[in-house]
Amino acid sequence: MFDFFKKKTESNSVQNNNEADLSQSAPNETEKKDDGKKNFFSLTFETLKKTIEKTSESLVGNVVNKIEQEEEFDEFVLDDMEELLIKADLGVNTSSEIVDKLRKQNQMKPSQVREYLQNEFSKILNDAGSNVLNYKDEELNLYFIVGVNGSGKTTLIGKLAHRFRTQGKKVLVAAGDTFRAAAEEQLDIWSKRAGADIVRNDGADPASVVFDAIRKAKNENYDVILIDTAGRLQNKYNLMQELTKIKSVIDKNAPEALRESILVLDANTGQNGLSQAKVFTECVNLSSVALTKLDGSAKGGIIISIAKEMKLPVKLIGVGEKMEDLKDFDASDFVKALFN
Repeated sequence: MFDFFKKKTESNSVQNNNEADLSQSAPNETEKKDDGKKNFFSLTFETLKKTIEKTSESLVGNVVNKIEQEEEFDEFVLDDMEELLIKADLGVNTSSEIVDKLRKQNQMKPSQVREYLQNEFSKILNDAGSNVLNYKDEELNLYFIVGVNGSGKTTLIGKLAHRFRTQGKKVLVAAGDTFRAAAEEQLDIWSKRAGADIVRNDGADPASVVFDAIRKAKNENYDVILIDTAGRLQNKYNLMQELTKIKSVIDKNAPEALRESILVLDANTGQNGLSQAKVFTECVNLSSVALTKLDGSAKGGIIISIAKEMKLPVKLIGVGEKMEDLKDFDASDFVKALFN
């Protein structure tokens, strides 16, 4: 029954094309050594520190530098701390809960606030789940990607396609945003750059595009399907109807292939990202978050807020414009870099 998931030898022409694509995008050995980790798509610790420098200053520097100078945790100090955390885009609920815990710890001193916050952030991120992107060898892997227009969704799909192609996978992109002007054309350009194939039918029902992509992937032994979707929050009802219909097509035709339902958020939106997450959760059972444009943003605290309130782990982060600048998120390294 599942023979279509088994790997088959492709024709020489396809192999040649794939080899040509991979020769342009695969990292060389020097790059791998310089990265300092087994996975080319992981960030070195020093690069991560630089990437989240503004977030670190906002979320840790401003809070710790002020609070640890105090002698005791009285109500005035605790209120100041809560306000600083909220301003750093940690969110009202998450900030309040962290400070409320301090109210119950009579032995805690302001000089220990750095250690306290580091432990709290780590616990929140760990409780949200694994940061590892789900993938199964020798099977079809489907990624259902959602997010508002302008979040960087199309770019992320292109970069994720590049990642899988670099790993030697056969990748198919489904252009499921059939209503936004030039959406399919943009995705077509990114797919070609990544060396991936695409299924598009401009102006068609998005669910039919996804159906065609699943059928093609099964018939032609693809490893990965990346599904683009619309993100029109201004018309919530239509959005929900559309995403629900696409999800139904997936559930009916390839339920065993669905690996991730990924919400793409722009790091610069801060707490607006939490509102977006809540809307999309009503439409789709989200499994993870990809945070774009993290480099240079001071609002990376949204990572902790979403982990706490939505129980969603961040698995991918965008740290630049290059094709290889979509990186794995490591919660442990993230917290260490915040406080280092």
